[in-house]
Amino acid sequence: MSNNRVGRIVGVNGNMVVVEFDDYVVQNEVAFVKYKDERLKSEVIRVRGSRAELQVYEDTKGLRLGDKVEFTDELLSVELGPGLLGQIFDGLQNPLPQLAEECGFFLKRGVYLEALPDEAEWEFNPFAKKGDKVKAGDKLGFVYENIFKHWIMVPFSLDGELEVEAIVDKGKYNLRHIIAEVKDEHDKLHNVTMQQIWPVKIPITSYAEKLKPSKTLVTKIRIIDTLMPVALGGTYCIPGPFGSGKTVLQQLISRHAEIDIVIIAACGERAGEVVETLRTFPELIDPKTNRPLMERTVIICNTSSMPVAARESSVYTAVTIAEYYRQMGLNVLLLADSTSRWAQAMREMSGRLEEIPGEEAFPAYLETRIASFYERAGVVRLHDGSIASVTIGGTVSPAGGNFEEPVTQSTLKVVGAFHGLSRDRSNARKYPSIDPLESWSKYKSFIDETQIKKAQEVLKRSHEVNQMMKVVGEEGTSLSDFILYLKGEFIDAVYLQQNAFDEVDAATIEERQRHVFHVIYGILETEFAFENKDVSRRFFQNLRQKFVEWNSIEWKSNEFFEKEKVIKKMVGEKVKKNA
Repeated sequence: MSNNRVGRIVGVNGNMVVVEFDDYVVQNEVAFVKYKDERLKSEVIRVRGSRAELQVYEDTKGLRLGDKVEFTDELLSVELGPGLLGQIFDGLQNPLPQLAEECGFFLKRGVYLEALPDEAEWEFNPFAKKGDKVKAGDKLGFVYENIFKHWIMVPFSLDGELEVEAIVDKGKYNLRHIIAEVKDEHDKLHNVTMQQIWPVKIPITSYAEKLKPSKTLVTKIRIIDTLMPVALGGTYCIPGPFGSGKTVLQQLISRHAEIDIVIIAACGERAGEVVETLRTFPELIDPKTNRPLMERTVIICNTSSMPVAARESSVYTAVTIAEYYRQMGLNVLLLADSTSRWAQAMREMSGRLEEIPGEEAFPAYLETRIASFYERAGVVRLHDGSIASVTIGGTVSPAGGNFEEPVTQSTLKVVGAFHGLSRDRSNARKYPSIDPLESWSKYKSFIDETQIKKAQEVLKRSHEVNQMMKVVGEEGTSLSDFILYLKGEFIDAVYLQQNAFDEVDAATIEERQRHVFHVIYGILETEFAFENKDVSRRFFQNLRQKFVEWNSIEWKSNEFFEKEKVIKKMVGEKVKKNA
């Protein structure tokens, strides 16, 4: 929606253009740079006197001094409404499949499509009635979107108490059709459609209160749920070197976690990885519904070959869509892959703005930006009393796997759980390659804390004995220390590692985790009577094999309990008898 406010380009520096204007300019407003018949979307990132600096979300090749820029008086926003689920958008919410149809394999710059087609009709079911008192975010009615009731809500932009003046009957309407009228405290009428426009950098706060995350989010990945759990509505990060399994871990969590909606933001990852995600996701079957996983997923796709400025918009677009579905009373999981690429885009733009650099040339406000993103996670109580949440998990790609670099450190200060991936573990084919000694969580697991501490202590001591044996050899280690080492290796192999290709072992439900961990805890507590190290090694090798087989057996089947008896008998035969 253009108006008469225009400016002229007086400088071009990569994706940043400097514009001189005569009227006024608003910080963060959207502008369009005009080049021949193209209009390139950009955002005002700094205003100084009569000059504004804009980050352009497109390639700036060919732009010249004197080219016109139109200011819109609108903030960078997204369309919210039925039809988002199952879609693949770019960072500016252009639907990529439709964009590819229009432009072919190579997307043209300056082409912007509607995120949600206006002509699509949805069966509206009224919930509120004339005379009802409502607030922003309250439910007026719903349409069915795949397996969910997609609630049509009072626009988030309205303040105070409102009254429903009119609402349409049940029937099919398109997104632009006025389905209700609400009156504010000043007797002004506001039209409500099934579609809302909301600025991506402003959190949606149409709820009664924000609560502290307390319930565990069951991801069905044992090492996460037991040793470093994530809370529903919490935050976590997965830093790790390239090729250590970050993207695969994200995909496993998105498939198996006990969550309603999954939003995937590929913010600057390599094109090959993103293409892999786009190819595999539509084919994945959701274990919960036996329908395509895409039916409850939204993908925001921005590869490393796309303009760097668009990485920032993809992160904010994703979190705004997540908040929108949270407002319906759903639990949403947002997976950002990878926030390092977003931070690199910030560093690039900061350099062009000639700001004073912080550590490793990242901007001084890096920590603030990362914190403001993760702060949009949380558990909320809506006006109708229902509880909903947004959980945010971000991967970090530190150069050389160095967790001391600024992006990882800034992220660790604000998240509630840290799942650090290890190059050594991934090289040893130990997946998920989360380092159990480095990683941590501030959230509570559903497994007894005392038992978890015991397992962590065994893992730590086992690692110490292993390091000692590298120096003094196996013969320089006492039998008791060697047994402790074997116990640590045992729990690592049978519990912390999972086979993603095994139908049963790929995802372990909460009840099974409790049961199996209780058996493992019993083994860790057992004092064994072995004649020598060879006997102990052979015992744990056999026990490990039995356990790995047990992990692949259907939960609560006869075979499951039979195998458990065999394991317990094996352990019982080697228990140290008191004299």
